[in-house]
Amino acid sequence: MACSNLWGLQGRERDKVAGFSHGMKQRLGIAQTLLHQPDLIVLDEPTTGLDPQGIIDIRNLILQPGNEHRKTVILSSHNLSEIEIISNRMVIINQGRSVVEGTVSDLLNSEELVVSLEVDQVEKALRILQEEFKDVPMPKIEGHFLELALSRTDVAQYNQALVRNGLSVYSIESKRKLEDYFIKIVNN
Repeated sequence: MACSNLWGLQGRERDKVAGFSHGMKQRLGIAQTLLHQPDLIVLDEPTTGLDPQGIIDIRNLILQPGNEHRKTVILSSHNLSEIEIISNRMVIINQGRSVVEGTVSDLLNSEELVVSLEVDQVEKALRILQEEFKDVPMPKIEGHFLELALSRTDVAQYNQALVRNGLSVYSIESKRKLEDYFIKIVNN
């Protein structure tokens, strides 16, 4: 496959770079970086200013070298939701100092989750949880949803208690985000 086709640049080989969109320039920059087959690739804010499709395209381009060619990609970004999707390891730097580092999943799994439980009977669900568990955190209630800060093991236990008591649990959604973790770490 030709390089221009691989990077979405096919048919643009003779065009002036000045006429390229921001996303096209980002793709071209990554393609130029990979021409020399480096073992280490450093990208600074590669998705800044891109539309959603451009972000997805650049994300796929970033993931491709690391996955297919055994390259190490160091990505500097303030877009933490993108880091959560792309990265397997991270370092949080605050005021020029490394505050924490590790795998994204380990760092996030060490924290409490904010969990949204969708149930058929919210008031009954809250009553059951308060009867079966001491120190149930005060939930935020919206419609059929209970939102609570829980540990990972609490999620399973709370779900089992609700089902055992005849309630329907329609969904369990973790709302923990890398942004929340970052704020907690840098504010301590």
